Amino acid sequence: MTISSAASSAATGGCPVHPETGAVPLSGPRFHTDPQHLYREMRREHGPVVSVELPGNVPAWLVIGYRELHQVTSDPELFPRDVSLWNQWPNIPEDWPLLPMVGQPRPSIYFTAGAEHRRHVAMVEPALESVDPFELRRTCEELADRLIDGFCGRGEADLVAEFAVAMPVLALAWALGFPDEDGPRLAWSMKALADGGADAQAAYGRYYEQMQQVLASKKARPGNDLVSRMLAHPGPFSDEEYVQDLMAVTAAGHLPTADWIGNSVRLMLTDDRFAAALGGGRRSVGEAMNEVLWEDTPTQILAGRWAARDTRLADKVIRAGDMLLLGLAAANADPHVRQHLVDGVEPAHTGNSAHFAFSYGEYRCPFPAQQLAEIIARTSIEVLLDRLPDIDLMVPAQNLVRRPSAFLRGMTSLPVRFTPVRAVGGTQ
Repeated sequence: MTISSAASSAATGGCPVHPETGAVPLSGPRFHTDPQHLYREMRREHGPVVSVELPGNVPAWLVIGYRELHQVTSDPELFPRDVSLWNQWPNIPEDWPLLPMVGQPRPSIYFTAGAEHRRHVAMVEPALESVDPFELRRTCEELADRLIDGFCGRGEADLVAEFAVAMPVLALAWALGFPDEDGPRLAWSMKALADGGADAQAAYGRYYEQMQQVLASKKARPGNDLVSRMLAHPGPFSDEEYVQDLMAVTAAGHLPTADWIGNSVRLMLTDDRFAAALGGGRRSVGEAMNEVLWEDTPTQILAGRWAARDTRLADKVIRAGDMLLLGLAAANADPHVRQHLVDGVEPAHTGNSAHFAFSYGEYRCPFPAQQLAEIIARTSIEVLLDRLPDIDLMVPAQNLVRRPSAFLRGMTSLPVRFTPVRAVGGTQ
């Protein structure tokens, strides 16, 4: 089924399905225009576990029920994150577009399972935990000021391209121990990778080389940084394992955090409940960020888990090697756990962190990484609002464009205007 035929089928009121397999195509504009309405249709017509079809007629299961997602993520023996188990490998071409999203077996914290995964966690998690939160916040304030200085005199900017996309990777470059002058080069590589354009493959090569270089540098001269603390772990790891873990940490922390910043600022600019934040109300920033994790989470669908044996989930028969996609955004909106929903909308979830934005269970985003992402995102937004308190959208909210992906939900741009101000790093 093509995107256009899926869209036209959806317009008639039903959840579009492939005419031969009965599976829902995991593509089409509704995933980035109105995903929650689509998830409600899926839940009504298919239940909490949905047979879906990825590009290239590749079958998978999309878990959209909160309880079912909790069940899958809580059972790493039955549903490990072990892509080598996938029963579709014979049908996957080398240039399959979702291969970077699904992954291939490689020696990193993100692509290993069981005891091997825990071995990587034992090295990576303490290193992440050792990052000084006060130093990180101070660094983020300086980085945010530097980026804002680049556009604050113009009176307008694209807060995605000029701010949100750069902030996380520059902060991570500092934490990893990159020299200041190398941070922007790493940021460029990550942006080219995320854009997935013609230079994405070349960007991946540069990204790999940059991680090799920082590893070699810290082996020769250890410092007070994340890479050096990973190297200080007593367990034996190869250079390839270190590089793969560094790439996994940076990639996982880059785009989701950038979209957390962008989606939170968008919410504060379009929702009157957060108007106080634009006048310096710091509590409103935290509330907006938490609501985004529930309602507009940057990672909508996460790949994946693979069934270790035949089993049942809800009313579906899952075969050994089947891929299960984690419907994080859909599960967050499951009415079984949100009985007070009224037409899919509810007030901010103040202080409630029972969402799936960071996944759950053994393969969740490590808690220290969640804390670092929160510091980066919150500091970025607070500095932005302190420096430019009268920012406003340059286009109607309905004209903002989302990234065309069923998996990731962020803005392609966020054009704003504001009263021009002087740069804090010099005159402008």
